[in-house]
Amino acid sequence: MRTVAVIGAPLDLGAGRRGVDMGPSAIRYAGVETRLRALGYEVEDHGNVFAAVAEAADEGDEHVRFLPQILESTSRVAELVRSAREAGQLPLVLGGDHSVALGTLAGMASLDGAGGLLWIDAHGDLNRPQTSPSGNVHGMVLAAALGLAGPQFRQDAWPQPAADPRRTVLVGVRSLDEGERELVKAHRLCVFTMSDIDERGIKAVMDDALERVAGSGFVHVSLDMDALDPRHAPGVGTPVRGGLDYREAHFALELVADAGVLSSLDVVEVNTILDHENETAKTAVELVESALGSRIL
Repeated sequence: MRTVAVIGAPLDLGAGRRGVDMGPSAIRYAGVETRLRALGYEVEDHGNVFAAVAEAADEGDEHVRFLPQILESTSRVAELVRSAREAGQLPLVLGGDHSVALGTLAGMASLDGAGGLLWIDAHGDLNRPQTSPSGNVHGMVLAAALGLAGPQFRQDAWPQPAADPRRTVLVGVRSLDEGERELVKAHRLCVFTMSDIDERGIKAVMDDALERVAGSGFVHVSLDMDALDPRHAPGVGTPVRGGLDYREAHFALELVADAGVLSSLDVVEVNTILDHENETAKTAVELVESALGSRIL
């Protein structure tokens, strides 16, 4: 696939802090299209899907705040992702909070069935409405994509689960709530924490992860910028110290490119209000380049 379909998802209703709605603009401003063209890709930018703003929306159920509006926006993402996939393009979704991954995965699964998923994130995003301490949907999105978050997340137009739990791997995790730990154990989800990376090294972890996610259908990579240590990605809403360093993150995504399995990619949680001189968005663009084949030599 030599054409990348860029889809902006300026959604911040799933997060607890405002600002990630400007993430797609920040990543575009950091030169993502120019960098992709330099790698030999054609780029088709579909602009931004419509996303409601908190000031003009009803919060609804405090256990799943703004869920109807989030599902409406992610359905728009899913439609564009499906169209891009049908056209033989690689969807690149720019977030927005991590809720946007619901749309990316639904669009991919609507054509290929539940696929493989590499979730690179400081957090598990495996809460459910009954376990979430905040009611923020971006902390439930992976559970929802795996069909484990309950009936509130189901939509007739889009399949669930959108990712196969047996082919789902989390990398870089260093913050889990108790309800998330229980879900991981109950469904034997594959989680590589930062302690695993410290002990084994990023290559060994990624080799195992890529072997597990490979298979028929699609392989989606979902990159939350808070997977990186805040020194390298200060502009995120939920930073956690002790994350991936700059070269670990790049090497992880270089290994994704080397494996030749990538079908779709989203990059999320760039919060421009908390960033310094667009540093996090620039790093996001560089990591996208690595995932799509950029090399030093």
